[in-house]
Amino acid sequence: MRNIGAVLGFLAFGLAGHAVAASGLADVTVYNRSSGQILPGYTADGQRYIAGRPGDEYELRIRNNTSEAILAVVSVDGVNVVTGETAAPSQSGYVINARGAVSIAGWRKSLTRVATFYFTDHSDAYATRTGRPDDVGVIGVAVFKRKQVPPLEIQQTPRTQEHGKDELRERTPSANADPRSPAVGAPGAQAADSSIGTGHGRGESSYARYVEFERAGDAPNEVIAIRYDTRANLVARGIIQAEARQPNPFPAHFVPDPPLR
Repeated sequence: MRNIGAVLGFLAFGLAGHAVAASGLADVTVYNRSSGQILPGYTADGQRYIAGRPGDEYELRIRNNTSEAILAVVSVDGVNVVTGETAAPSQSGYVINARGAVSIAGWRKSLTRVATFYFTDHSDAYATRTGRPDDVGVIGVAVFKRKQVPPLEIQQTPRTQEHGKDELRERTPSANADPRSPAVGAPGAQAADSSIGTGHGRGESSYARYVEFERAGDAPNEVIAIRYDTRANLVARGIIQAEARQPNPFPAHFVPDPPLR
């Protein structure tokens, strides 16, 4: 199995103070591409939430906090964003270099194209339209560390055997080589709106390549889950505190006539 290493999309964006899910291995941020804003996160009952607005495009930004490459297997609504399979941690994902970051803007269609993510009605979500509606409304990232390769025992080659130097150089990993490994509701008030999911949007360019990444183990080292719904639904469920309307001292421009007696 091969994983995806994004060629474009390793961006130097700052996540400090904005990550919905900040952890030891990776930070995850949801960026609203339509409004140009990072979506704030909310916590309730130990779960993380964001509020999405139907019609808005968004992207996932994942930063590697470690000094080694990691593998991020990413799911949206229970669907693997690279392969389209019903998501499982053992599947393919994105390899993120040490201290690097990747921006995932959509469902991967090829090594050069994605179909953009956008918030939409539950019935229009890609998972629903492909017969998998049960897990609509959640984003998942399973993070794997890379398997540590034991150091090579290098034996000195006699100087008289010049070809031995070439053989040794070929077998010794380069410091700049690509990372290697198998390579890709809480109870509460009734919701005010129908729930939302993620649609299969317009196509756009997004370049990637296959790389290999050997996982340190079969189980992920970390699993990050971010649940989402409309703001009205999250307010109705008590996850977001409703903002009381403040009286406006100047609600109109002119004085209207009084009602007739």
